[in-house]
Amino acid sequence: MELALAEQMRKLDNAAIHEFGIPGIVLMENAGRKTCDGLIGRYGNPAGKRAVIFAGPGNNGGDGFVVARHLHQHRAEVVIYLLVDPDSVTGDAKTNLDIVQKLAIPIHTVTSTDSISEIELSSADFIIDGLFGTGLKRDIEGHFASAVDAMNSYSVPVVALDIPSGLHSDTGHPLGRCVSADATYTYGLPKPGQICYPGKKFCGYLEIIDIGIPPEAVDSAQLHLEVLDDKSISAMLQFRLPEGHKGTHGHMLVIGGSVGKTGAVILTAKGGLRSGSGLVSVCSPRQVNVIYESALHEAMTIPVEGTESGAPSIRDYAVIHDAISGKKAVVVGPGAGLDASTAELMRKLYKECEQPLVVDADALNSLAAQPSSIECDKAYVRILTPHPGEMARLTGMTVEQIQADRITIARDFSMKNNVYLVLKGASTVVSGPDGRVALNSTGNPGMGAGGMGDVLSGLIGGLLAQGLEPWSAACVSVYCHGMAADRLYQKMNQGYLATEVAEVFPEVITLLKTNKYLA
Repeated sequence: MELALAEQMRKLDNAAIHEFGIPGIVLMENAGRKTCDGLIGRYGNPAGKRAVIFAGPGNNGGDGFVVARHLHQHRAEVVIYLLVDPDSVTGDAKTNLDIVQKLAIPIHTVTSTDSISEIELSSADFIIDGLFGTGLKRDIEGHFASAVDAMNSYSVPVVALDIPSGLHSDTGHPLGRCVSADATYTYGLPKPGQICYPGKKFCGYLEIIDIGIPPEAVDSAQLHLEVLDDKSISAMLQFRLPEGHKGTHGHMLVIGGSVGKTGAVILTAKGGLRSGSGLVSVCSPRQVNVIYESALHEAMTIPVEGTESGAPSIRDYAVIHDAISGKKAVVVGPGAGLDASTAELMRKLYKECEQPLVVDADALNSLAAQPSSIECDKAYVRILTPHPGEMARLTGMTVEQIQADRITIARDFSMKNNVYLVLKGASTVVSGPDGRVALNSTGNPGMGAGGMGDVLSGLIGGLLAQGLEPWSAACVSVYCHGMAADRLYQKMNQGYLATEVAEVFPEVITLLKTNKYLA
């Protein structure tokens, strides 16, 4: 499903109005009327119920006036608190304000903090937030801030029109204060800030309202931003030929591991195997080879000399180079450690390996140690899978800076360095060198445990080995990895293992291939 940044949504509205001739007041009417329908579907017949509507400047307030009128038509007891001078309301919002002023709907103009404190909300059945829409970029202050505090201070359902007031539409971060909504009815397309955390928490239940923007306008906008869902992922999956065999299902190679960190490689290899890769091999230093031989019955090992810590070394390059020949994908870095000779090997493979390369863990740290090594030749496929701390090291930013604008930072990094990026975390961001960005909608807090990222890198590598193009391999792996964890989360809130997530992955793929989507 496509997402729209605030500026993109503004342009879509303008295109509907000026290019397709749909009056803005029609779009506003559709928004308000369908929001009222949504309210009835979620909260029941509004007849006799008290609805308090906070209306601000601009079209968000106009949407509130339309909602007020339709609730009034359904015999609700509606009261409007207008937080600006009525004479300052213009355009389509002014037209709808004029209408509600002629109805038996009380409208109170409130322009001071003291007046906000006098508003009685405890008797409301629900509160409608129509203060600010998606265009807000500055912190909420003054009596508007007091209104947000008032809405948040009662145990009454708060319904946000388009977006909770105070939520940054593009980043999902609060602008000083933010309405904490029980439900949000967003218009046209969902917004990134409603999918990313912490914004997702402020939105509550999210419903997308079709206000009548033509699909032609959306198609021509080339948004390059989407949220991953069952439908989009199902379209990326491949079906196997009946005559297929292990030789046609790809061969993945894992390069990493060291004493004390062999589990990372084992989990990566299991991810590749559970993804359906026909063959999986591990370049294994002799010091730890027996561990891989005993733990990975379905995988093969390729012994190398390694370092004293049991990690692969630059001295093993010739053997590793030969091992890469014939492989369809390579995963480097899990559990590799930061020995100087290992880091040198990681960087050399990053620059010279002709096969698609998934770069994880200590391979990322090796690149971060020499930032000039990150930019990739356009002829090669590189998928980097950092968590926010690793991303901070790769970019020279702080974790706080990364988390403040994950979408923009991921997109810019991918385009600058000609790489695919999987920026892990809640609402994982997938970005490509062509500017595409996708946000993941699966996953849960139970995934905050060791080894999850290792399994993910193996899943990506395994799907690459089977022939999925890099964008699809990254998106399918991220989405289905989270979906597998969600199935486990239904049974156990915490304590499930990365290995168990890998084991559920084939089941999730099967459900998506057969269109038996999960709720």
